[in-house]
Amino acid sequence: MIRNKSGLTALSILICLVHILPFYILVTTSFKAVDDLSSKWVMPGYVYLENFRNAWVEAKLGTAFQNNLIVTVIAIMLIVIFGSIAAYPLSRRQTKWNKFIYMLFVSALIVPPLTSLVPLYKFMVDLGGMNQYWGIILLHVAFHLPMTIFLYTGFISTIPRELDEAAMIDGAGQFGLIYRIILPLLTPITATVIILHGVSVWNDFQFSLFFLQKPELRTVTVALSSFFAEDGNKVGWVAAGSFMGALPMVVVYLFLQRYFIQGMAAGAVKG
Repeated sequence: MIRNKSGLTALSILICLVHILPFYILVTTSFKAVDDLSSKWVMPGYVYLENFRNAWVEAKLGTAFQNNLIVTVIAIMLIVIFGSIAAYPLSRRQTKWNKFIYMLFVSALIVPPLTSLVPLYKFMVDLGGMNQYWGIILLHVAFHLPMTIFLYTGFISTIPRELDEAAMIDGAGQFGLIYRIILPLLTPITATVIILHGVSVWNDFQFSLFFLQKPELRTVTVALSSFFAEDGNKVGWVAAGSFMGALPMVVVYLFLQRYFIQGMAAGAVKG
């Protein structure tokens, strides 16, 4: 038993190191001067902030952060609203039609977004959604709804049906039941959805690259990619920009972390 615990502890430490080391290298690279040729594993003995200033100015990260914020906040709000509303009847009413719709959403999880990029591009051009916030927001909502509905459906299945009946007896309508009774109970899974999909939308590169082509609409990831060119790569600037770009999602995670594991575990119990 002791050997098993020691092995699990060692494995846990190894997994933590695998995730921490890239962040450590990001930090060491961010604070190193351009002419510093020391190993990337060595933390510099000085504080060099020019990488952050250059990344902010040259990549116009102020505008990029604004674009990221608009797209991410609106997309996550729509994902949470539509996902919770769609998941409630799928969980509570186990009809053949609802089961078919649920399986359709689950099967959509295995479709890689890049496989539909060409028809999506043509569709967005015909729709007039190129270089429009609403165009890329709708794309994010469409591609993240299947996982959201999967998580919400599983979590709602763990909520006793007696609460629904009591609310209906008290005169609550269908939407009143969802928003006054069910939604407050969905806090753990909602936090999970916000973290999972918020990070994905915030760090998106492929959709932002193709559907937001105007310089003033670039997101953080696309703006930082401009530092990589044939004549040289400004690795320090990219590292500093990536460091700044990661901070908002780190802050969100710190606020919601107590709900994250609980929501992930409960959301996958049933469905």
